[in-house]
Amino acid sequence: MTVSGHIQNGVVVLDEPSTLPEGSAVEVHLIQDDADGPTLLDSLKPFIGVIKDMPPDMARNHDHYLYGTPKRP
Repeated sequence: MTVSGHIQNGVVVLDEPSTLPEGSAVEVHLIQDDADGPTLLDSLKPFIGVIKDMPPDMARNHDHYLYGTPKRP
């Protein structure tokens, strides 16, 4: 079950009424606004250019090199 809510005065307030039993254990996962966190590019920058010695068509034919599927033209 997933319920949505927000923080109000330091307390989690559910957006819709819920029938959760009193004393239920819950987990809270913070959903961050994309503008606040690093972009995917920023997260992956440490890996750019790390692997040398790749075939020139690796991006197009990675499935061929990894799993043996037919090469793409």
